[in-house]
Amino acid sequence: MRGSAKASAPGREPLAAKVPEITVLFWVVKILTTGMGEATSDFLANGNPAVAGIVGFGGFCFALWLQFRVRRYYAAVYWLAAVSVAVFGTMVADGVHVALGVPYTGTVTLYAVALAAVLLAWYRSEGTLSIHSITTRRREVFYWCTVLATFALGTALGDFTASTVDLGFLDSAIAFTVLIAVPLVAWWKFRLNAIPAFWFAYVVTRPLGASFADYLGKPGSIGGLGFGDGTVAAVASVAIVALVGYAVVTRNDVQRPLAAAPAPVMEHDPAAARR
Repeated sequence: MRGSAKASAPGREPLAAKVPEITVLFWVVKILTTGMGEATSDFLANGNPAVAGIVGFGGFCFALWLQFRVRRYYAAVYWLAAVSVAVFGTMVADGVHVALGVPYTGTVTLYAVALAAVLLAWYRSEGTLSIHSITTRRREVFYWCTVLATFALGTALGDFTASTVDLGFLDSAIAFTVLIAVPLVAWWKFRLNAIPAFWFAYVVTRPLGASFADYLGKPGSIGGLGFGDGTVAAVASVAIVALVGYAVVTRNDVQRPLAAAPAPVMEHDPAAARR
């Protein structure tokens, strides 16, 4: 597998890590993208489903094509890809439930198995799941497959707690706010390995952001504040553009060589550093 990757498109291999440094800014933008993806997907779904599918899938394909074309990390390109995955991943997860009638317990199980399979394949192939190792095309493919699986799983989890468990949007948001603190405290106080802590938190950001988006956007008759999905998507988009613009200007989120980089927030791979 390694040999075939080297033989294919050698001139297009990344020149540097293709994902951002893990900072507080990363987590803020990540949560915003999840809320924006939820609201945008729901807003499009309220119109013509065929148009929504074309827009979601088309945006997903274009953004990932652009991300794979560049050979190093660019904040605007990376976060465009993340937003497109947020919208399309939500559509996929909702589509399986609505179109096929699979209950939320089934979709949670399905996407959890899919995520575990991708992570296992990635680890068996590369020996690490650290995002500081995303310096080859194959690892980048594994990374974005993982991201897509986390969005689908997170969408299903948020719907499961809000509907099946009957917590509603706000209580679900509060529950996931507490849950996302678990890996942070475990990493900070109890020396949990940062890589599983990172991916645990990464999965939880999806239902966390989506639950808040639903609470703000959905009508009061179903437990929301009624601002509308379109409004929530627009406000979140403006916030994302502003924060990504800040990252573009400051370049504080560009990964530096591991030997010179400070310890990032909840993600570090000592094995990769030794390599």
